[in-house]
Amino acid sequence: MFDYPYIIELLTPRKSTEGYSEQLLQRFGERFTRIMQAGCGISIPDNPMGNLRLGALEAIEILNLSFDPERVVINLNTFHTKAELDELLDRALRMGIRFLLVVRGDGGPSLPKLDPASIGGKFNVASSADLIGFINRTHPGKFLTGAAFNHYNPIDVELMRLNKKIAAGARFVVTQPVIGAEPRLDQLKTLDIPLVVEAWMSDNIQLFSQSVGDDSLEVADYDPAVNLRLLHESFPSSCVYLSMLNLKESFVDLLPALSAK
Repeated sequence: MFDYPYIIELLTPRKSTEGYSEQLLQRFGERFTRIMQAGCGISIPDNPMGNLRLGALEAIEILNLSFDPERVVINLNTFHTKAELDELLDRALRMGIRFLLVVRGDGGPSLPKLDPASIGGKFNVASSADLIGFINRTHPGKFLTGAAFNHYNPIDVELMRLNKKIAAGARFVVTQPVIGAEPRLDQLKTLDIPLVVEAWMSDNIQLFSQSVGDDSLEVADYDPAVNLRLLHESFPSSCVYLSMLNLKESFVDLLPALSAK
């Protein structure tokens, strides 16, 4: 499905009552272009950690960025109004973007909650499976929707959730950050669905623990470069999702699948 080795996470500027920083917007555009030129995919989170940020599609349009739509993965969560959701999907279609990573997401005081009934949900809270199903029912064949998988949660529960997401139309899976040859992902290798493994590219292991929701996690002498090589060995057919990659300098030499070319 992904004919490139890496999907690199890239954040848009934060928004406030004053709007957003033009300087940070220009930095986003410069990094977006560098990632495209390196032949990688780009994943743009949707208000991560409940922090209001400039919309991915809005930022791309403001800067009039040139891009390959097959290499852009838009994250979409359940903290939007139904009207916002419809507009986001329509805009993605107009821009030719097909890949959507659908997650429940993190809420915040400035973010609305999606009414589950408006997308066909049956419970009080809209789930990512509800949103995946809605997208595939209302825009059949237009998008390739992906789902998240957290192997730090009880595996039986996560597999049950994943099966619901696949039944709703999920076409690929993105893990939480993975350390080396992770045996808890062995069951996913048997599924007929592409697996994208996440690599944590920062040496801040405390932030890693917070990110995966496991404050007890401790990894001695964590080296992001060593771990990335282990992931390539353990999951040779998987595209790798890079989070927390330092984009201030050239990153090509840090990524084995690019530097080996």
